[in-house]
Amino acid sequence: MAEATTAENTQTGILGWVERTGNKLPDPVFIFFYLIIALVVVSIVASLSGVSALHPTAIDESTGSALRIDAVSLLSPENIQRLWVEMPATFTHFHPLGYVLVVMLGAGVAERSGFFAAGMSKAVKSAPKSLLTPVVALVAMLGNHAADAGYVVLIPLAGILFAAAGRHPLAGIAAAFAGVSGGFSANISPGQLDALLFGITEEAVGASALDPLWTANIAGNWFFISVMTFLYLPIIWYVTDKIVEPRLGPWRGGATAGAQADDMSPDPAEESGALAAKGLRHAGYAALFVIALWLLMVFAPGTPLVDEAACEAVPAADCSIHTQLAPLYRSLVAAFFLLFLLTGWAYGRATGKIRSHRDLVEMMAESMKDMGYYLVLAFAAAHFVAMFGWSNLGLISAVHGAAAIQSTGLPLPLVLGLMVLFTGLLNLFVGSASAKWALLAPILVPMLMLLGISPEGATAAYRVGDSATNIITPLMVYFPLILVFAQRWQKDFGLGSLTAMMIPYSVWLLISGTVLIVLWFYLGIPLGPDAPVGYMLPEVAAPTAPPIMN
Repeated sequence: MAEATTAENTQTGILGWVERTGNKLPDPVFIFFYLIIALVVVSIVASLSGVSALHPTAIDESTGSALRIDAVSLLSPENIQRLWVEMPATFTHFHPLGYVLVVMLGAGVAERSGFFAAGMSKAVKSAPKSLLTPVVALVAMLGNHAADAGYVVLIPLAGILFAAAGRHPLAGIAAAFAGVSGGFSANISPGQLDALLFGITEEAVGASALDPLWTANIAGNWFFISVMTFLYLPIIWYVTDKIVEPRLGPWRGGATAGAQADDMSPDPAEESGALAAKGLRHAGYAALFVIALWLLMVFAPGTPLVDEAACEAVPAADCSIHTQLAPLYRSLVAAFFLLFLLTGWAYGRATGKIRSHRDLVEMMAESMKDMGYYLVLAFAAAHFVAMFGWSNLGLISAVHGAAAIQSTGLPLPLVLGLMVLFTGLLNLFVGSASAKWALLAPILVPMLMLLGISPEGATAAYRVGDSATNIITPLMVYFPLILVFAQRWQKDFGLGSLTAMMIPYSVWLLISGTVLIVLWFYLGIPLGPDAPVGYMLPEVAAPTAPPIMN
């Protein structure tokens, strides 16, 4: 890591400015605490100034007109009492917390048993040399479900495989890094990231009180992220083969030069051979069992995951199959928990990594230890989001922000495109996906709802910008590790070299993702099952007046 540190210190230009500015920022946990302090001050000023807005959907029963929402000081007796009395509930009822912890209980077993590493190694090693780049990119994007394994296993493995094929290993590292991190939100199925982001989205919708009946569906971006996967795949392929690798020049170091310069990552050979093949076969049986179990609960008599009574009080023309399948969509968090748990357990049993139930429990416990930082971050984020709601500033800002955007006359898809670019810029300074979304969602989600964009649409736009610039910011947590992987093959490869190598990927992913989200909304294609791009506020009993501010 010494070489990485030296490279950081010599960084100049705009990249150096980004690095220096970002390094001056405190940890995201303390960013939330500082924002809470600022929020308290702003709430006091707003309350004393009489800042208000008219609620878009609620009616004041005493007057029959739109309900007036006033800014409330967070130092009011009621809010001070709520802060201290409800602190445990504020933390434990934070929606992303339960979603993420449940999924990670299973994913931790799949990672620690070696299942994720074996699956990625098998997929990449089996690729024909002519298709090495697209296979690496595709496995990298699918490997997002494997959390850290995508970074510590696949990226160094890609360098080794490229070198063995007579190609430049840094091109393999670049392709894998672009897929794992630049294509962070792209996948063919929902996973832990969807559970995390939609948990925050649900929290933001709940705090706004715009639609009390809206609930998170972690499949709400399923169609969109699947298309992202197959859009990003040829882009990463093209940039690697036509832009990055030609600039690197021919590789003359041999198939293994520098491949084992240190022990920073697992040896890919550890999860290969007959034993690993047996484990993967058993894991496949476990996956088929989970899929069959969920199909049984959908199609068998009694249909526990289908609400057959959901349409009884709704006109047939207004009811869809997605309304009845709501329990199925909400069960997907548990489905992914069971899928990861059983496939990891089956692989571990077959390979000898799991010899008893105690080994299984230990792996689950270790995965929770890894979530320690996230728990601290979630505690701070939960209180920031909750206090934003208590002050009414989130809804007031959303109402006036929506009115301001409407006054500009900008088309809604263009608004989403600008949101993508803003998120990509912010990502250069705040790397955590959950931290950024917890900061932005309380205002952006209700504001876009008022403009006619669904919470699923806001989440989709956010994730495009969040992933595209991951690969060019030195503040991304894995950036120094990727630099070390690269320096195994080229000792003088510095931070600026890595950033410059990844810029073409970032630019093309950002452009293509922005175009995709704009076209998607112009065409009005659903983002996922029961997840339209547009949104209509619940009907109110009386017309609402234009928003006002005193």
